[in-house]
Amino acid sequence: MDNKEQSKDSSTDRSDLVSEDGKNSKSVVCQRCGSKVLCPGMAVFAEKELFLPSMRKKSGLGSTTDSSVDGDTLTAHWFVDDMYTFENVGFTNDVGRIKYLICADCEIGPIGWHCLDDKKSFYVAVERVNHA
Repeated sequence: MDNKEQSKDSSTDRSDLVSEDGKNSKSVVCQRCGSKVLCPGMAVFAEKELFLPSMRKKSGLGSTTDSSVDGDTLTAHWFVDDMYTFENVGFTNDVGRIKYLICADCEIGPIGWHCLDDKKSFYVAVERVNHA
């Protein structure tokens, strides 16, 4: 019963966040400092399974290896195809073929994911940001 209620809640939350054309209907902001990451209508909702390490300051992100990283596999993301679409985002140093997206102001993250093999794919995890 709890799973059904949680599913219903998350889909209700998403319908509030996703416009009819599949884009973000609200600004995407940092959970920690409130800095604006994306303006409304600039990203498309996408479901893709991606692993993101646990949230921490930038200095702690690049120093771990894949085998020792704790984190979450997230599926709900805002997809952006051009890094200049972001209002405010930073990138970690390369971690293998991945750069993680962080808040450019307070450097908390990762809030998202970018593979260096695909220059036009940037994903911001819906659960790692707030919406205003």
